[in-house]
Amino acid sequence: MHLLLSLIFIPLLMSILVGVFGDFISKRLSHVLTILGVLISFICSIMLLNDFLITQQTQDILLFNWSIIGEIEFQIGFLVDSLSLAMASMITFVSLMVHIYTIGYMEHDEGYKRFFSYISLFTFSMLMLIFSNNLLQLFFGWEAVGLVSYLLIGFWFKKPSAINANMKAFIVNRVGDLGFIIGIAIIVYYTGSLHLGEIFSQLTSIEGQLISILPSSSWHAVTVASICLFIGAMGKSAQMPLHVWLPDSMEGPTPISALIHAATMVTAGIFLIARMSPLIELSSIALSFILIIGSLTAFFMGLLGLVQNDIKRVIAYSTLSQLGYMTAALGVSAYSVGVYHLITHGFFKALLFLGAGSVIIALHHEQDIRQMGGLRKKLPITYITFLIGTLSLIGFPGFSGFFSKDTLLEAVHLSEQGGSHLSYYLLLMGVLITTLYSMRLLFLVFYGSYRSTHYPLAKVHETPWVVTLPLLLLAIPSIFLGGLIIDPMIMGGYFSGAIFVSPENQSLQEFIDIYHGVIEFIIHAFVASPAIYLMLLGILISWLIWYKNYSLPKQFASLIKMLETVFKNKYYFDYLYENIFSLNIIRLGKMLHKWVDAHLIDSVFVLGSARTVQQISSKTRQLHTGDLTQVALIFFVLLVIFTAFWIS
Repeated sequence: MHLLLSLIFIPLLMSILVGVFGDFISKRLSHVLTILGVLISFICSIMLLNDFLITQQTQDILLFNWSIIGEIEFQIGFLVDSLSLAMASMITFVSLMVHIYTIGYMEHDEGYKRFFSYISLFTFSMLMLIFSNNLLQLFFGWEAVGLVSYLLIGFWFKKPSAINANMKAFIVNRVGDLGFIIGIAIIVYYTGSLHLGEIFSQLTSIEGQLISILPSSSWHAVTVASICLFIGAMGKSAQMPLHVWLPDSMEGPTPISALIHAATMVTAGIFLIARMSPLIELSSIALSFILIIGSLTAFFMGLLGLVQNDIKRVIAYSTLSQLGYMTAALGVSAYSVGVYHLITHGFFKALLFLGAGSVIIALHHEQDIRQMGGLRKKLPITYITFLIGTLSLIGFPGFSGFFSKDTLLEAVHLSEQGGSHLSYYLLLMGVLITTLYSMRLLFLVFYGSYRSTHYPLAKVHETPWVVTLPLLLLAIPSIFLGGLIIDPMIMGGYFSGAIFVSPENQSLQEFIDIYHGVIEFIIHAFVASPAIYLMLLGILISWLIWYKNYSLPKQFASLIKMLETVFKNKYYFDYLYENIFSLNIIRLGKMLHKWVDAHLIDSVFVLGSARTVQQISSKTRQLHTGDLTQVALIFFVLLVIFTAFWIS
């Protein structure tokens, strides 16, 4: 219990100390305190994970009852199981690396102490989310990470683009959260509880219930609740069409891109669906919906990465695409595989974001990849670690990303879930697209000639150790982690106590039956998986186009130019939201203000009631003449009327 409370609450304590007393402590003490807090959290998470691996015991801990309304108990408690501990270990490690990295990246920023307070608070919020044993507390963590994300995206609040980006993220996430709240309300209505264990034990009572959405149609309550929960996940994990906030959130400092938009906050939606797997499994419609949304996101968001010139935005669209892969895995009931890819992705994507930040620091905050080139000799550590992250991302054999992505593709391929065949081919094409934008980024940044006209190459040098050390430490799991944990996590049933899969949806079992170790896995990929050859084809095409600079045939080049216009406009989602939805909502608001607020409420109810009272008062005031005879007459008449009414 003490380990768990230390794991969760020490980052909060350090955040409060630095945030409240920041004016009275030095910069050095501010980062020492917050780094120490996250280090303690990481050590506690590893100790708890080790205890769990030995005992295999899930702990459902009630801390206290916060409130009771009717029969519904609002509790504060924690669920310590395989899923929460795996997430906590990854989150605290990546957070620790980001804290160390921030010392170098934000060294000269005037908001240095405030930044450390925010990222420590974010770590606490995410830990509260994943360890929650009830939907109320989970929603608290959910909203807390959204709030801190808002603060961090707009950290440089004097930049209009940063303010626009954090407001955009906040609004889009509120759209998703509306679905989440409705989903929670449906669950509470039918089960009478917010506690996850009690909800799952009562699913048989909700399974056959119908709910009327429109007067002429009824849906299964399980399907509606599952889809509503997933809409919440779509907002947080940036799935189409609620994806538009994540690329713009790159306006925040680079450490935030690594912490929030690669490894932690955006994976909250994936975690939510995995946590609610017993409910989701009851609806094949919801599973197909999740599968299709994830596959479309993986494919179409990857294409947008091909036309980005901002180094962070390329990686941001890569994150969107990989989140789509994870979501697709959830849609075929391969929740364990989705979480497996989430964990490996957290390390190598954080590595890529921090590597991009190292390049940005070295080039005096230049982010345009067209102004880079030939940096591998000037930034050897950054180059090697960035190369490792890239190879893991594209699924090069032997790297972490290879094992998780190939397992995910096998799960979708073997599934009979509605839409799985189309999804499989979209995800396969996504492998080629991932390789193209990843290798394009690598070649344009680190190979060829230096192209910048703003910052001389002679001044470029490797970044300080506080920047490169996290890169080296993140590179280790980016190489080895996938192969090390595939046996216990996927083949050994590590998640069996935390994730439920219906017998009819056990498509991954066929793959588990033929698995015989890591080496055989790699051999099987070369023999039976087209993904590895699409990846190699992508490397070849990228080498020809962005390294050798071979010109494309004119017909193909014109087609690419036409598609590039669509891609650069991001499929016109932003145009649709800003110029149709937003403008019409503003016009509706102005119209309601003019006719409802001004004319109806103000003129009729507020001013109208005042005028009515004034008119009545002016008439009744005339009766008060001061004549005693008149008063006695009125009193007598009213007495007669009252007596007659009483007698009748």
